[in-house]
Amino acid sequence: MSPKIRILPEQLANQIAAGEVVERPASVVKELLENAIDAGASELLIEIEQGGRQLVRVTDNGCGMAKDDLFLALERHATSKIGSSADLFALHTLGFRGEALPSIASVARLRLTSRTPDQELGWQIYAEGGTVRRAEAVGAPAGTVVEVRDLFFNTPGRRKFLRSEETEFGHLADVVVRLALARPDIHVRLTHNGRTHLEAYRHQRLEERADALLGRSLTADMLTVDAESGSGEMLTGLIGSPRVNRSSSSHLYAYVNGRFVRDRVVQHAILEAYRTLLEKRRYPVAVLFLDLPPEMVDVNVHPTKHEVRFREQQKIHDFVANAVRTRLLGENLAAAAPPPVSVPLGVPVAAPPDPAFAARTGVQEALAAYGSRKDAVVPPAVRPGGKGEALVFPEPASAPTVPRLPDGWRVIGQYLNSYLVCQAGEDLLLVDQHAAHERIGFEKLRRQLQAAGIERQRLLFPLVIECDHRQAAVVAERLDDFARLGFELEAFGGRSFSLLAIPQLLAGADAGQLVLDMAEELAQIGRGTTLDAAVDQVLMRLACHAMIRAHQPLARPEMEALLGELAAIDFGSHCPHGRPVIRRLGRSEIERFFHRG
Repeated sequence: MSPKIRILPEQLANQIAAGEVVERPASVVKELLENAIDAGASELLIEIEQGGRQLVRVTDNGCGMAKDDLFLALERHATSKIGSSADLFALHTLGFRGEALPSIASVARLRLTSRTPDQELGWQIYAEGGTVRRAEAVGAPAGTVVEVRDLFFNTPGRRKFLRSEETEFGHLADVVVRLALARPDIHVRLTHNGRTHLEAYRHQRLEERADALLGRSLTADMLTVDAESGSGEMLTGLIGSPRVNRSSSSHLYAYVNGRFVRDRVVQHAILEAYRTLLEKRRYPVAVLFLDLPPEMVDVNVHPTKHEVRFREQQKIHDFVANAVRTRLLGENLAAAAPPPVSVPLGVPVAAPPDPAFAARTGVQEALAAYGSRKDAVVPPAVRPGGKGEALVFPEPASAPTVPRLPDGWRVIGQYLNSYLVCQAGEDLLLVDQHAAHERIGFEKLRRQLQAAGIERQRLLFPLVIECDHRQAAVVAERLDDFARLGFELEAFGGRSFSLLAIPQLLAGADAGQLVLDMAEELAQIGRGTTLDAAVDQVLMRLACHAMIRAHQPLARPEMEALLGELAAIDFGSHCPHGRPVIRRLGRSEIERFFHRG
């Protein structure tokens, strides 16, 4: 009887290992850059073609490799960075597993060229699908060049899972930014299809590197952090003021001992520090470096090294949360906020709406929409960061019809400036004004989109929006989708776009911030043949941006108009996110509560 268990062929084992390490071109760039940085490089050139599908070439001026080391580098679990199990808890390098090059070579055509400074000639190895085809001595500068062509050429099933060229390059550029932020002393240049996409020269300070990579419009509102625990932990870096926020956690750059991580303990601590300072589902911007003794953290818990495990995670959590919160309080940004508390890990952090947000949006949009002030001036849209204004002017249109309350309805008043109290026949209604207005706006946008397209309002002066690399890739790729949703955008050079028009319903909203949020939303949704399958999710974000907020006082005509519109739409009982809009209490229920009837 033949055995059921068998040893896999080496090539198949390498391809399986590649599945853990090499997910997409961005994974290749990450592994190669970490090797280059560990080799002591001060110059990094990353050349990309077709989003990394066709070519990824990384050139560094590091220490290079001799002939024997060059061959060994293509063997699995071959590394110069550890020699014993004890070394795993005393790591001072980014890479250590020894799987990157053989895993990449098993699913691509790889050319590896290297020379050490003390050699006259270098060596070059060409491997295809994990098999070395040829090796020869060549003239080469000191350092290493790794050229990866036709990624996944021998695993077409995996190649089909790659996204569009722009999307893959956006992920790849994110990786370069993360590594470049951690090493301001290294000159980094990234090209795509022969065009320089990013170049960051050597900098003395993190602030200078952040300006170059994230944009000065963002870093101008960031604060420096420098804290020490007294027991070996240090936290340094930059944090954004609450005015600087995003719709996802994509701008939380957290590093542990110089290694970029997506760690739930660190992220939870940062979000806890901003508790009560940000709206719900808004995330801060931060570039933070946590340094602690290597024996206090285990980095060997994930193939891509994105996750770590702390020996005393609650202690680390509280140190990070208190350090960030103290810095925010030091800027008088939250003088009345409660002191930070130790929150058990795993408990979601909820940030209640910022009351100041209502002052930004105002009630003018509601007044204009409902026609209670036909001559009202449309408020200006504010640039991200609050710098400057982009004036808008309304398109010529006939005066809108004022929505009327249904027969038998009567507005009683407003409770906590958040809930409308109304009598409908013999029933008492409590209406969440924000949820109601959000459903109204969502239905309006959906109807416009299904008809002739969302109505636009042109800006008197174009608004220039600076994106990060992934956002820029998404916007450039999906200009047609933005146009369908009422945003007229044009490339403005580099990672910037000029906003010429916005959806008319959103006049007065923070248009620049909304475009950035939309880019994040579209990046998460992905691109199929059309946007129709996910359009409702995008419209929800649009509807939420310019709606009446909680804690916003309304005049009686506004309340009546809001309830009138709510009664006229479908699904008015719930907001687009599924939260209830109306709580109806019947006369019998009320009388029963008071022991009457």
